[in-house]
Amino acid sequence: MKETPEYPLDVLYRGGLKESFFDAICSGSANTYNEIWYHEENEVGYLAFDFYNGAMDTEKCHRLRDAFIAAKKRPTKVIVLSCGMDFWSNGIHLNVIEAAEDSAEEAWRNINAIDDLIHAIITTDTRLVISAMLGSAAAGGLIMALAADRIYAHHGIILNPHYKTMGLYGSEYWTYLLPRRVGSQKALELTENCLPITTEEADEILLIDGIIYSDGYDFYRHVARLAEHLANAPDYDMQIRLKAEQRRLDEEKKPLAAYREEELAEMKKCFYDRNHVYPQCGVDFHTARRNFVYNVRPAATPLRLARHRGGVSPTV
Repeated sequence: MKETPEYPLDVLYRGGLKESFFDAICSGSANTYNEIWYHEENEVGYLAFDFYNGAMDTEKCHRLRDAFIAAKKRPTKVIVLSCGMDFWSNGIHLNVIEAAEDSAEEAWRNINAIDDLIHAIITTDTRLVISAMLGSAAAGGLIMALAADRIYAHHGIILNPHYKTMGLYGSEYWTYLLPRRVGSQKALELTENCLPITTEEADEILLIDGIIYSDGYDFYRHVARLAEHLANAPDYDMQIRLKAEQRRLDEEKKPLAAYREEELAEMKKCFYDRNHVYPQCGVDFHTARRNFVYNVRPAATPLRLARHRGGVSPTV
């Protein structure tokens, strides 16, 4: 297959209209710094994103979703989602939400935008998708990685598969994606205990498919070998058929729309009810978010971390 050069992607405004990501991919045009870029080689498409501190506001989620949908139209067999050197993703953008005129409304827009992005990944039925996590991930950003078919993480990164320390129930289809990976009981433990886990722990519980010990660009060279092996596998077509069939069976059992509706009903409480407080946080989402944004020091180390003070796991 003819190789395409690496180039950035962005939404360009011309006469008030957005240029499509598909056009941007094909033309390779770029005039400014970009947080999203794409290239393809040997039937593998590489869609990379590098968001500051791993935070994804509403607009970033929309752009990455549009880029992913455009990448699915390319003549590839595998799509690799990758990040910059610092973070994979930490989910919704707390600073943008804090700065918004109506924080609850912006939080609602942001969570729906990231849900739309993850839905596009989950429902990909003509490609295999790899999440390549060079950087640490948390909350909805980590769940986004789980939407892929294969998940590889760099040795030494930290994963935080929980939400409630920020006063949130969580969305991003986590009630579908996390139990699908680790089982219902382990998913409950991870989201209620609210503790970080290492890549070794994640590998042991099958949250990820493997650990890559190479650093920096060597990490991505390793990922490229894995992706090309998938693309050239003799049973590739069978894998695609099995993937589509599993998605169909999962949808029959419980539609993705039902997971989303249930999660967003809980998130609405977090955004619009100041009395909605989780014990893992101790305050509502808006207070927790403000404390995070302005680096307000907690009065004491949370009990989930200070086990020497007799802290008890919420799931015990």
